[in-house]
Amino acid sequence: MIKKENLEKTSAWPFVEAKKMLRERKTFIEKKRKITLQTGYGPSGLPHIGTFGEVARTSMMVNALKQLTDLPTEIITFSDDMDGLRKVPENVPKKEILEKNLHRPLTQVPDPFGKFNSFGEHNNEMLKNFLDNFNFKYSFKSSTSLYKSGFFNTTLKIILENYDEIMKIILPTLGKERQKTYSPFLPICPNTGQVLEIPVREINKKNSSIIFDNNGEDLEMSVLDGNCKLQWKVDWAMRWYALDVDFEMYGKDLIESAILSTKIIKLIGKTNPSGFAYELFLDEKGEKISKSKGNGITIDQWLEYASPESLSLYMYQNPKRAKKLYKEIVPKAVDEYLDFIEKAKNQDEFKLLMNPVWHVHNSKVPKENMIMSFSMLLNLVETSNANSKELLWKFVKKYKTNISEKDHPIFDKLVGYAIKYFNDVIKLQKKYKKPNKNEKLALEALVKTLDKCNDKMTPEDIQTLIYSTGKENGYSENLRNWFKLIYEVVFGDENGPRMGFFLLVFLVLKKRKILY
Repeated sequence: MIKKENLEKTSAWPFVEAKKMLRERKTFIEKKRKITLQTGYGPSGLPHIGTFGEVARTSMMVNALKQLTDLPTEIITFSDDMDGLRKVPENVPKKEILEKNLHRPLTQVPDPFGKFNSFGEHNNEMLKNFLDNFNFKYSFKSSTSLYKSGFFNTTLKIILENYDEIMKIILPTLGKERQKTYSPFLPICPNTGQVLEIPVREINKKNSSIIFDNNGEDLEMSVLDGNCKLQWKVDWAMRWYALDVDFEMYGKDLIESAILSTKIIKLIGKTNPSGFAYELFLDEKGEKISKSKGNGITIDQWLEYASPESLSLYMYQNPKRAKKLYKEIVPKAVDEYLDFIEKAKNQDEFKLLMNPVWHVHNSKVPKENMIMSFSMLLNLVETSNANSKELLWKFVKKYKTNISEKDHPIFDKLVGYAIKYFNDVIKLQKKYKKPNKNEKLALEALVKTLDKCNDKMTPEDIQTLIYSTGKENGYSENLRNWFKLIYEVVFGDENGPRMGFFLLVFLVLKKRKILY
């Protein structure tokens, strides 16, 4: 049991947001005796890391709540799969199938992958399978299912009753032309199956129906049972109302939508959930990651190169700061994950609450001892030319004896990840430098210096000798260029490992006759 004073003092963001939500929603939570958190997913494209980040971060909130209250919690993962397909994603096969079905609800668009009944169902299953692999606890809700089953009917009637006041909230935010055609309700065309954005002629609150102007012809549709769906901002407020949502986080780009949805839910009689706006995920060019573009690193790619926990750690850190997500950031994320595990071994309870791996592992931090960093392991893959886990483990065991795979499950997985990442990413980017005459002389001097080193020296001893050699051979004013030269010639990159530690490993391996 965590001490109360530590819970009160911690500034770890999941605790900060959990306490804020418990204050803001106190009356409602005490009345229903349950806490409901929601994450939203638009299945117009394949799930990406941003989608995962929302569920992972919300799960971290739940972990914090379990330390603060005994009330049950539920995470609703809501799929807006009744939305019309607006454009064809770039990263799907058989695009012509989707082109023929533009503007139809996603659950009515054929699956271009040929695996499920619809494109919406395919993307929903992709999301659920992924979240299941991470052992997230959530309740999946389908917009199509809830609309068509009548679950939303009561709230839809309330929306219709407040039609005019809702229009007063939304219309001032639209351009003059859009104001002429806007309606909170979007009918599903009985002829084409498309989600129509057409103006309203008349409202019949008694019959819960609306007459629309469909290119000069009257189209009367019930707003119930999935015959109409709501425009996004009204739909969001309707979900909060119908599902009694207490907390939802969302991207910075949805702040304006959240403000309008908040006004709408207050209008129809409830209080908005506690919110948390996070910064967006960007690709290596600084562009927003998009489901339709498929830019940035995908979920599957990250999991080929690193552990799920390293990805969760990346999601935990600085959620209100824009984060770039591309392949080259993986090694740093893994090493930070290992470093936080190592720090946790000597931390008191208060510091543990501030340690990201406490949140990543739901308060159960692994005790595994670190053998070497992931960056170091990647260098070992290159210099040893190991192409299998078994061979790479042999090199590792020669460096550090009396260790076994079963006692180091985290590192054992890293061994496999390192080979895959090196071959897929690092190897393709190598640009080895050919040294000029002066650079060659400096490197020859370094070789002579290193010939004098032995495995009894410390990494700091070797690092000092490398510094000294650089200073004596023209790099006294800029040692950064000295190491840059070494890295470019040896590793084909401007950056590399800390050379003292790296060379000590190879002195040990050489002595044990594994390298020569």
